[in-house]
Amino acid sequence: MGELSDAYRVRLAALAARLDAPQATTERDAIRDALIALGKGLEQDLADLAAMKEEAKALVERWKGLQASAAPAFTAERPIVADHIGASTFIEKGWTRISLGDYAGAEDALTKALKLAPNDPQAESLLGWALMLQEKYDEALMQFQKVLMREPGNALARINVGYICLKKRIFGEAIEHLSRAIRLDSDRKATLYAHFYLGLVYLERDMFEDAQTFFQKTLAIGPNLIEAYYELGRAFWFNGQKEEALQTWRDGFAANKFNPWGKKCAEVLATVEQGGEP
Repeated sequence: MGELSDAYRVRLAALAARLDAPQATTERDAIRDALIALGKGLEQDLADLAAMKEEAKALVERWKGLQASAAPAFTAERPIVADHIGASTFIEKGWTRISLGDYAGAEDALTKALKLAPNDPQAESLLGWALMLQEKYDEALMQFQKVLMREPGNALARINVGYICLKKRIFGEAIEHLSRAIRLDSDRKATLYAHFYLGLVYLERDMFEDAQTFFQKTLAIGPNLIEAYYELGRAFWFNGQKEEALQTWRDGFAANKFNPWGKKCAEVLATVEQGGEP
């Protein structure tokens, strides 16, 4: 993009010089044609870049599917903020960077936003996302706790805190936050992930029947969260319910064979059918 923009700047400067030249009047038609050509070129290149941006987003989504256990899916809406001495520009940039998977770039932009507008709730929340998705859990926890101090009913911040506590193996606090998100039931996505992460908490604690209950509730709310099939199968398997586990993995693969977790269901199914362990 740098070389392309530099080339256009050269053309713009050349056209500006022609317009300032004494013979500009006699070259009026030629300058018009050059301006039209410049405009068409810009439109085409911008369209091509927009298409490539969408392709890049699709690659980011594929990359997200490679992670071993999905963090809460980024669902924060595009921010609409009043400008605080330029802070809104950095908040918008932070949201865009997270959406594209550039979490370090988002952290940088949102840190700048908070220097310009300290305690801005949107910037704090988005910075929490950026840090969490980089696995900087202690720093992310601090940001989300700031959000919850102002907005105790923020269900998305609540499940993110629960997820971080799960990753840090602080299971009691994870259960407290995730259960509260379920009671709030103010955001369908938050409720879905609260059930799923509670299932993971109980699976980590070898409380397999409790884990099964929460994974089954997860699939009742969001049958497209294929990872829940994979984890439910594991909860059955480690509880000695081998046939239920096999059927769950078959169902997960059948639900979406192109999803990374659908493929993992097929892989673990093949492993255990050959005498291996999940």
